[in-house]
Amino acid sequence: MSKCGFIAVVGAPNAGKSTLINSLVGSKVTIVSPKVQTTRHQILGVIIQDETQLILVDTPGIFSTPKRSLEKAMVRSAWNSLRDADGIMLIVDVSERHFDETYQILKHLEQYKRKVAIVLNKIDLVPKDKLLELAQTFSRSFVDQIFMISALIGDGVQAIKEYWAQYLPEGPWLFPEDQLSDLPKRLFAAEITREEIFNRLHEELPYSIWVETESWEEKKDGSIKITQLIYVQRESQRPIVLGKGGQQIKAIGAASRKQLSAILGRPVHLFLQVKVKEKWVEDPRLYASIGLEFKQ
Repeated sequence: MSKCGFIAVVGAPNAGKSTLINSLVGSKVTIVSPKVQTTRHQILGVIIQDETQLILVDTPGIFSTPKRSLEKAMVRSAWNSLRDADGIMLIVDVSERHFDETYQILKHLEQYKRKVAIVLNKIDLVPKDKLLELAQTFSRSFVDQIFMISALIGDGVQAIKEYWAQYLPEGPWLFPEDQLSDLPKRLFAAEITREEIFNRLHEELPYSIWVETESWEEKKDGSIKITQLIYVQRESQRPIVLGKGGQQIKAIGAASRKQLSAILGRPVHLFLQVKVKEKWVEDPRLYASIGLEFKQ
């Protein structure tokens, strides 16, 4: 009998949610960056374990005091994902010194009456005695299971698949067997470029940037021509993205093109343009394009 269900993946910013989902799926479906708040929207990663289809919902990192419109929309999205989920995974970065936000999330999860598993991530970075101490610290009566893993190297990840495959409800699969994510290809391409911007630019600038795939053209020779717009909020930010003599934007484009070519399995011709759009954070259309609700 086939089974299928949704598992919401939540946690504090930079806990390793996206890395874990990519590891579970076995392919890149969401971007990864050492900077916090990389994920801006819900991304579904699809896994097949025996007769069960596990649908993972990668949520934006939950933080306690969102200030900007985009941050508030991201946090609303994260909490809303729990309403229809069949199970919840709380990811914890055990290498952190403080867990205030994680404790707040954990306290909040009790009200959802769902099966909850805690995943202690990055266990290769801390001694075993601390791991046992943390497992005890995060243990609650409503927590069904605690896993200890390293998402980056895949250690302990298989046990998570097997665990959820036991408990998800019977029902037909919602996605084709060969589909790994519901993320549209144009949005995925924009995410790859945004990841490269996160990795190459510093401080707050990446959070002031939005990438949009303007065009996607399939060529007769099998290659793909992609044109993307990179929006910044101020004219002073534009030269930072471009770099001296255009070197920064060339490096971003080359790295993004290489990633996309490898993932799509064919040549990619990528063209990037930087535009100033002062109030993109107040554009409902952009929020809707990634499944977020805009509120003033």
